[in-house]
Amino acid sequence: MIDRRKFLAGSLSALGAGAGFATNLASLNAFAQAAPDYKALVCVFLYGGLDGHDTILPYDVPSNTQYEAIRAPLLSMYDSFSPRTRNNLIKIGAISDGREFAMPRELTELSELYSRGKLAVVGNLGPLIEPINRIQFRDRSALRPKQLFSHNSQQSTWMTSQPTGSNPGWGGKFGDILAAAGENVDASFTTVSLDRDAAFLRGMSTTPFIMTKDGPRTVNALNRPNLGSADFGDIYERVLRDSAVRRANVFENDFVDVMKSSLDSNETMNSLLEAPGDPITVFPSTKLGSELQMISKVLARRNQIGAKRQIFFVPVDGFDTHSQQPEKLARRQNELSVALSAFYSSLEELGLENQVTTFTGSDFGRALGVNGDGTDHGWGGHHFVLGGAVKGGQILGDIPVSEFGHDLDSGRGRLIPQLSVDQYASALGRWFGLSDSDLDEVMPGLSNFDRGALSSLFL
Repeated sequence: MIDRRKFLAGSLSALGAGAGFATNLASLNAFAQAAPDYKALVCVFLYGGLDGHDTILPYDVPSNTQYEAIRAPLLSMYDSFSPRTRNNLIKIGAISDGREFAMPRELTELSELYSRGKLAVVGNLGPLIEPINRIQFRDRSALRPKQLFSHNSQQSTWMTSQPTGSNPGWGGKFGDILAAAGENVDASFTTVSLDRDAAFLRGMSTTPFIMTKDGPRTVNALNRPNLGSADFGDIYERVLRDSAVRRANVFENDFVDVMKSSLDSNETMNSLLEAPGDPITVFPSTKLGSELQMISKVLARRNQIGAKRQIFFVPVDGFDTHSQQPEKLARRQNELSVALSAFYSSLEELGLENQVTTFTGSDFGRALGVNGDGTDHGWGGHHFVLGGAVKGGQILGDIPVSEFGHDLDSGRGRLIPQLSVDQYASALGRWFGLSDSDLDEVMPGLSNFDRGALSSLFL
């Protein structure tokens, strides 16, 4: 049976309404010092599939030579945008077998955070049901996620462990656990999404509060033009708030209740953002920069919100580089690097660098083999985890050699992940304060993997 309130909350969230049950602003102020152990997770999701082969590049001479031989047709096109020759890369570190790795110049700011010990690289990560290798993949003797290499399905699988259309996401499940524990005074702002609704933040009882770079999203119905001599939005809002008016249909009443809660949440957040307290850190004028700046403004008001735990989701488009990869990817990488660096500076300004962990996700990695001036969909990819609590300056997991036909090549250099998203989420969740039993509830498939594989991710 469908729960009416959950159905309405999800539907209205997709329309741009906020979510949750708002607490009066005056009562929120009473909790100004209520969150001394505050923590937040910020997921920056790179839609389209980040090419990990062109993000963490082989640097030692034998590995780099092998890599350049395979990608020569594509690398030659980079010269007009950002040369990928070895002497133009930024060396970051090595893994246990001695192979060295580097970042392109577009990721200069992230390489600096890596060298400061604030950023770690997690290698060859992706959705998995159980460990699998090339032979098992080819003869189908081990389980693998459904509809591999499909954008929508793998975005959903990364966020929910299920194909397209599934709920809830593991960020939303984290929110459910927080709500059950009463961690936040006002559960409306436990999970916050920028720009769009996302399965990642939807739980069984948790619905994301949706914002834009400019503030809360408005309810579309309130944006109608004037109706006669009166404003339609004002009329609509007055009708919704008229407590004396109850409908015979319970669905209608639930609709009104959720809409009123959305309006209250928007009003509360707008009031908070209008008050002084914005960080002075200068952010880049890109969409990502503006959205991370909005998150920093919300973080600055965490005490007024009465939050002890929050989860944020920030989407970044443009990583589906089938063509024009040299220009497109270089630009996206630079935007990511500059924006994340500014965000970390704002956390230092707020004294929250140890209490906020930012991490990347993506549909999938991309194939090592080239396709004209781009690359095709892959599976495993490499990701960043940033924060003062992160044990940075290290590459965790493994980065397979740049060649075809090895044990973790599913075909054309599409990496079979060695680390599952469940393991990634588990490490983040444990830092966030969830227990082992909580994590087993959120990710039932975690029992198929070594839950301690990323235990050294945090200090």
